[in-house]
Amino acid sequence: MACSPEMLKGVPLFALLDDDETAVLAGQVELKTFVPRQRIYKIGDPGGRAYVMVSGRVRVTTVDEDHQEVTVDEPSAGEFFGFASMLDQTPHQTNAVATEETTCLEVDRQDIAVLLQRKPHAGMDMLAVLGRQFHASQQLVRVRASRNPNQIIEQEATFGERIADTVARFGGSWTFIIAFLVVPVAYSATSSSLGRSSWDPYPFILLNLFLSMLAAIQAPVIMMSQNRQDTKDRLRSELDFDVNRRAESEIQGLARKLNLLGEQIGDVEDLIRERIPQEENGRRRERLG
Repeated sequence: MACSPEMLKGVPLFALLDDDETAVLAGQVELKTFVPRQRIYKIGDPGGRAYVMVSGRVRVTTVDEDHQEVTVDEPSAGEFFGFASMLDQTPHQTNAVATEETTCLEVDRQDIAVLLQRKPHAGMDMLAVLGRQFHASQQLVRVRASRNPNQIIEQEATFGERIADTVARFGGSWTFIIAFLVVPVAYSATSSSLGRSSWDPYPFILLNLFLSMLAAIQAPVIMMSQNRQDTKDRLRSELDFDVNRRAESEIQGLARKLNLLGEQIGDVEDLIRERIPQEENGRRRERLG
């Protein structure tokens, strides 16, 4: 459908064009209307054309590594979508679907070239559009990037915290238990065998002092390690909450699609019920005729 110059004036990106420039551009671009749930383009389609929103609503989505649909952008009136693929002439990396009756301007590289020749400042407006989409993509990556809590904790750990973890791991191992049994027994046996010449005769006061000092130092070190473990558990619970929230969102999306399919199947059934009596009446007329 041809585009009128008056409609181009309603698009913010083209509002500053004079009448002659608007008339030239209107003769090049094409106005397209999409019904609700109609796909404008999909991932992998040739990116030779981009679209400018005039009215309606469009949802631009992509698919992540988990094969989940992610909303990238919902352009408003006057904003481009599919612009980057059109510029570098590569296949589209997103899907675009009209969520309600939508009117868009379909433009290609040559249309943009003519516009930039006549209005160079329009390039800054289009760069601003690309900048917003770039920032939206960055925000999406920040929000959806999977985090490994163990790696985050290890990167932020200080030297003392690493020592605390090492002491806690060693203190809770069979190696420590066996060594703790062997060393005092050997110490006591050696001291007892020396009798009065022993450096620590019975009741082994020096040994008790060492064991008390070991217990006094080991307890807060183990508590430090436990605090770090609590931090890891809290971070894991936050990540689990994010995963559960995403799962809930996906389940709700599937439920909406199932409801939509149910409504469409009901429409088909109603259509079939209407057509069957008509066909039977037609057969009766043929037999009577």
